[in-house]
Order: sequence, then structure tokens, then C-alpha cells
Amino acid sequence: MVAASSDLLPHPLDPLSSAEIQSAIDLVKKAHGELFFNVVSLHEPRKVEMTKWLENPSASRPARIADVVVIVPGGKVYDGLVDLASGTITKWELLDGLQPIITMEELIAVEHVCRKDPKVIEQCELSGIAKEDMHKVYCDPWTIGYDEQHGNKVRLQQALMYYRPNVDDCQYQYPLDFCPIYDGAKKEIIFIDIPKVRRPLSKAQPINYHPAGVEKAGGYRDSLKPINITQPEGVSFNVTGREIEWQNWKFHIGFNYREGIVLNNITFNDKGNVRPLFYRLSLAEMVVPYGNPEHPHQRKHAFDLGEYGAGYMTNSLTLGCDCKGSIHYLDAEFPTRAGGIRTIKNAICIHEEDGGILFKHTDFRDESVIVTRARKLIVQQIFTAANYEYAIQWIFHQDGTIQPEIKLTGILNTYTMDPSEDTHGWGTQVYPGVNAHNHQHLFCLRIDANVDGPNNTIFMADAVASDAPVGSPENFYGNAFSAKRTKFSTVGESATDYNGATSRTWDICNTNKLHPYSGKPASYKLVSREVPRLLPKEGSLVWKRAGFARHAVHVTKYQDDQLWPAGRHVPQTSGEPSQGLPEWMSDGSESIDNTDIVLWHTFGVTHIPAPEDFPVMPVEPITLLLRPRNFFTNNPVMDVPPSFCSTPSQVAANGAGVTDATDKLSKLAFTNGNGCCANGTNGTNGTS
Repeated sequence: MVAASSDLLPHPLDPLSSAEIQSAIDLVKKAHGELFFNVVSLHEPRKVEMTKWLENPSASRPARIADVVVIVPGGKVYDGLVDLASGTITKWELLDGLQPIITMEELIAVEHVCRKDPKVIEQCELSGIAKEDMHKVYCDPWTIGYDEQHGNKVRLQQALMYYRPNVDDCQYQYPLDFCPIYDGAKKEIIFIDIPKVRRPLSKAQPINYHPAGVEKAGGYRDSLKPINITQPEGVSFNVTGREIEWQNWKFHIGFNYREGIVLNNITFNDKGNVRPLFYRLSLAEMVVPYGNPEHPHQRKHAFDLGEYGAGYMTNSLTLGCDCKGSIHYLDAEFPTRAGGIRTIKNAICIHEEDGGILFKHTDFRDESVIVTRARKLIVQQIFTAANYEYAIQWIFHQDGTIQPEIKLTGILNTYTMDPSEDTHGWGTQVYPGVNAHNHQHLFCLRIDANVDGPNNTIFMADAVASDAPVGSPENFYGNAFSAKRTKFSTVGESATDYNGATSRTWDICNTNKLHPYSGKPASYKLVSREVPRLLPKEGSLVWKRAGFARHAVHVTKYQDDQLWPAGRHVPQTSGEPSQGLPEWMSDGSESIDNTDIVLWHTFGVTHIPAPEDFPVMPVEPITLLLRPRNFFTNNPVMDVPPSFCSTPSQVAANGAGVTDATDKLSKLAFTNGNGCCANGTNGTNGTS
């Protein structure tokens, strides 16, 4: 069920409406004239104010404040705050040597300039592209990262160049070997990086993933039959404004230009006791460092959230394709550079999926059995960062588990090569003349904990064998092992890495709330096993700029404006000093024991490309869990109705009283009595 908010006023954590965005723009224009609008977004209420209002919604409502970033013609950048109720600008600060996020409009402009620039045309001609074919030349604009020869005073982008022989061909099959540098203030190409050894434009036949290309290569599979998802009685979740309730869960769904989905005030109704779990969850940053040391590839380490924005790049989702079943959508609204409004329809999709078996047990003595099926709720967005797609899913399970999952797909970033060239191990020839460089995708999850209240403590848990030797009284048979728990008392102690040998996890604990049976503190366990270390070396440009990725876990004491672990303004930072998390960690002495804390978790994947990833990459999922431990009295899903249940007494009574709520739409796949294979051969040639 979807209901309008009972209050005419927006929830304090709702994104700014189009009217609010326009109001902020108009106020700034009136005060400062014509500007380029980079950001107009909700400046989130201070936690103290927000907590008071959540506890008592009749109390004073937090003010609606717009966070504004503008660029003045000529390049100066200002940070501002606008009080929407009073119509006043409460902050207006000139930034020196900082560049704000690159907007989609800025990215799109680069390609048009490249196609008309004489120096770029000259390089294209040297690559074998005729001047009249410049409309077939494309570029993926990236922020320049950081390049000491250009610095950070001028707003720059680097253009990764490609060619399409035909409009429907895959440009990443035809990369070019030079890289123009674009000045955003002058709107012109100011420099071109040209390699010492030139590489030719590939002449290989196109390999395309569009229908015409697939048909030409042999056609689509014809053995797939439809799978339909139906909910004849409707969905099991309720939505009021942007607050959602489902299976004891309740939370608010926010959305901003940078992080995309933001989940707030996450609670679980434990048999009538509404228990707080997390104040705020978001994907706060990511970095994608590439592993080719040759210039200018060292500049390829995109901070896709901090440099471009997951919200700005989000897709408009399509019913039946991106999300399947009974779907509820939420839109997103952003400013345009000129001061208008851009709406992304269906930016977020919310739906349920079958989750397989929730729990099951069969008694081997009499075959009495209980089986209960699971349901999961998914809140999803998908954003496109140039060549890559990222599907961000927040999956809620009935047992109190939250499962953030990221699905990577799209197209590899490519560079040209001579087919006989040695890649030196820094990349893979995935198609003739196409070099896909090694890279990592490292994501930083921001976990603002509120486990049974605001005062929490982090413990690291390692499964270890007993120190006692075999034959000793403590471990006579040598089989003893336990979980070694290490408490983080200070910020510095928290900087830790994953250890697969000990199945390392991290517990977010409320040491003031002990379980009545186990005697252990109520907690949520971070279970994350896809945690590669940052491969660029200490002291490297990436290491300095992406300080959050140096360890798998950092913990800081909560501060209102510490939202983004690479810093507020990321483009063209040098990493000297490192912004964001390293700055907040300081000397590591601050206490994080039994207080309001934020856990920062970096996880991801190291991608050594292969031909199977090209020309479009099958989805690669990365997942982790936030699981309740010593939180509930016992299994919290025993009240989910079973699909089938027969007790020993019911079996003895020949099935009287058995619960049978099995899905009546399910049926045998084959009805001819021959099992899974229609010809009855079970996969053999039919001979005995």
C-alpha cells in the first residue's frame, strides 16, 4: 500500500523537492547573479535535532536547508547554505584549490569540443580517421584525477578517445592512443598526451552485443521459456511518503546526488518492541585504480561517487527489465547547470523477491518436516559511470539481516594495442587490438550504527585454534577452537584488514544490553569476505588520494559533516594531505568505546580482465551481510507461516492436521514420467 505522508510538510530527511531546489536557485541568483549550479541538495539535519524529532514528531521540526555548490563564470567555486524557510543564505564561502563534482552536462560537453578541435582532428588523422569522419569519434570524459603538471586551480577533464566505424558498433573495441586535456572554464583542449610509441587503430571486424550483431553471429538462444513473477494479492510492504514498512522493518529512503540511496532510521519491531539498528547507511565512496604504470594511465583511478555522483549518474529504471515483478518507484530531482530542474523518473525501484528456503528441518526417524520459504525486500538503483554499470541493492531479509549487494556489469575500459604487443601483465588482450587493463573496484560503506541505542562498541572476531597443545589438559585431543574477540578502544586500533584464515568479522555491539541466555552484548555482525587490499603501493598517488581504502575497516566517533571518506570535494585533489578519513582519524588516540560511532568498510573486487568480459561484461556480484548476533531472544522468523509442516504426532495420525500452504502454481517440469529428460535417456545416448 502506498499512502501520502500524513503531514503536509516533507519528512526532514526527504530529498529536496523540485520546488525547494528552484527556490534555492532563485535565492542564490538574486543575491549573486548568473552562476553555474553544481549541487543543490538537502543539507541533512544535525543528528541531535533529528533524534529529538524522531523521538517526538510534535517537537520542533529540523529546518530545511539546501546545500549549494556553484561555479562562477571564470572558474571560482563557492560553497553555500540556504535556509529555505527564511529565504536566507546562511553560508557563502569561496573555495581555493578545490574542484567540486563533475556534472553530467560538463561530461557531455567535452565530446563536442574534441570533435571540432584542430589538434584532436590532427591526431585522429594520424590514427587513420578522415576529417569527414570526426562524427564517428567519441570520448569518455574523466576527471583528470591529479596531474602535477596541471595542478588543481583549473577545472580539467581527460578525454579517453574511441572510434565507431558504424553508429551501432562498440566504441570500446576501437580505442585511440592519445588523450586530450579539456579546460572546463575555457571550454577548449589545452593539451594532448601522445605516447612515445604510437599504436594503430584496430581494423578487426566489429563484435557487437546488439540484436543485429548477435543475429549475424548466429542468433539468440531459442530454448528459454518465460518466467513470470506474480503477486495476485499485491505486495507485502507499505510506503508512506518515503518511509517503508515490511516484515517488522521500518526505514526512510533518501537519495542524493552523490551517494544515491541513503537509508535512515532503520528499526526492527521485535515482538512489539521497536528496536533501533542503524541511524544511516549509504555507499559513501568508491575508487577504481587501474594497474598500468605507463603515463597517462596512472591518472585512471576514478572516484565515481566523489567525482561524478552516483545520484547524478543514476538510470531511469524500466518495468520488467531492471526490476521484475510488482514494483514501486521513486523519482529523483536535481538542478541543471543553468538553474533548471532535471528529473530522473524511476530512479529507485522497490520490490519483493522469493528468497528460497528460510528454514527447514526433517526428522529422519519419521520424516516429519517443516519448511518455511523466505521473502526479501530489495531497494535498488543502477548508475552508469561511463563504461561501467553498477546495480546497488539494499536487500532486507525477514530474519533481521541487511545485505548490501553491488552488481558490476557494462563494458571494460579499453586501450589500443598492437596485436603482437606484450602487455607486460598489466592488461589482457580481450579482442584483437584491444587491451583491457587490470583494475580494482573498491567501495566504502558508511555504517552509522545505532544498535539498541547510540552508544556502541566495535569488536573484531577471529576464529582461532586453542593455544594449548595437543595432549594438554585444556586441549587433550587438539580439537579446541573459539572466537577471539578484540575490542577497539581507540580510532587507531580500528584500522584493520580482512583475514580469510580466521574468517574475520567485526561486531557492532551495545555492551550495555546483554543477551539473557548467552550473556553476550546485543550486536550486528559485519560479514564481508570480498575484501581485496589496495594494490597501489604506499606513497602512490592513489594511496594518498584514497586513504579510506588503506584498510578494510576504520571506526570514527560520529561527527555531523563527516559523510564522505575521500573528502567533500574530490576532483583533482593531490592527496597531500590526504582528505577525509585519514584526516578524521588524526593521531588515532580518540576514544570509540561505548559512544556514537561510524564504521567505514572498504570491500570490492580485483579485476584481471578476460575475453569472456568483452564486449559486454556478465554481471559480477559483490555482497556482504549485516547480521543480528545475540540480538534476538531466539530465531526471529519462527512466526513466518510455513509452506508445509507435519509434526511427529500428525505423522502418527496419518497426516491429520498437517499444514499445507504450498504454492499451488508450482508443478512438475515434465509430466511424461521420464524425469528431467524428455527422451528418457537421462543424458545418455539411449542405449543400455
